Amino acid sequence: MQVRILVGLLAVVFMSSCAETRITEHEDWGKKYEQYGIKNACIILRDNNHEAIHYYNKDRCITRYTPASTFKIFNSLVALETAIAPDERLMIKWDSSDVWPDACEKDLTMNDAFKESCLWYYQEIARRVGAARMQHYLDTIKYGNMNTAGGIDKFWINDSLQISADEQAGFVKRLYFAELPMSERSQRIVKNMMLREDKPNYKLYYKTGTGRIKGDKCIYWITGFVERIQKVKEPKGSMNKADERNYPYFFAQNFEMPVADTTRDWFETRIQVLKEVLTDYGAIPRSEDK
Repeated sequence: MQVRILVGLLAVVFMSSCAETRITEHEDWGKKYEQYGIKNACIILRDNNHEAIHYYNKDRCITRYTPASTFKIFNSLVALETAIAPDERLMIKWDSSDVWPDACEKDLTMNDAFKESCLWYYQEIARRVGAARMQHYLDTIKYGNMNTAGGIDKFWINDSLQISADEQAGFVKRLYFAELPMSERSQRIVKNMMLREDKPNYKLYYKTGTGRIKGDKCIYWITGFVERIQKVKEPKGSMNKADERNYPYFFAQNFEMPVADTTRDWFETRIQVLKEVLTDYGAIPRSEDK
C-alpha cells in the first residue's frame, strides 16, 4: 500500500496557515476522467500567474508512485550537468541485445530517446552517471523519496523511486524558472526537449510515463507545463519588444488502469484528457479564443 506522506507543493500549502496561495478543488474534473472509464485519477495544476493551485483528488495528488519514464526529465538533467552528455545530440549505439519498439531499435541521440521514450538509452545514461553521482543529485534536489534501491539502471521503474503528482508539479516549476541546483544551460536544453506542441497561442511541454503498480495495474503519468501566449500592446519603453507574453501553468496528472484493459489507447487518452482539463481551466485557449 502506498504511504501517503504530506510532502511537496500541495501538502506544504495545505498545512501552512500563513500561506497566501489560493487553492481550489475541482470535483467536476473527475467527470472528464470518468467519461473514459477512469476512476482512479488525479491532476494538479499550478497557475503561476495568479499564485493559485487547482487540483482534483487531493489524496492521490500527494501519494507517491513510481515515476516511470517521467524520470527521463531528471536523468537528462544529470547527464548534462555531469557532462556525460555534452548536449542533447549525444549519440549512443544500440547494441541489439533486446527487443524494443521500432523507434528505439537504432542508434539514438538523447533528444531522439527522450521524444520516443527509449528505456535502453536512459539505462545506459544512468550507468555512465553512476550510483554515487545519481544519488547526490536526487538528494540535492530532493526528488521524491530519493530511493535508488534495486540497481542504477532500474530504480525508477522497479518501484524503488517514488514521487507524487504535487512533487512533480513543483519539480517542473523549478525547471521552468531554472531554479534547480544545476546550470541554466542544462535546464534550458531539457525544457526544449519537452516541447511537444508549438501552436500560435500556446506551447505544450511534457513527458509521459507508464509503469506497473499493485501487481495488475498500470499507472499513466504526464507532467510538464503549458505556456499560454497572449498578444498584448506593450507600453512605449517596455523591455518586452515582442508584443506578446507567455503565461506558464505547471501540471502533473496520473491515473491507473488494469494491465489487461485494452478498451482504449491509454497512452493517447492521458494526453487527450489532460488537454481537456487545461482547456477547461483556460491554460490552453479554446478554438474561439483570440
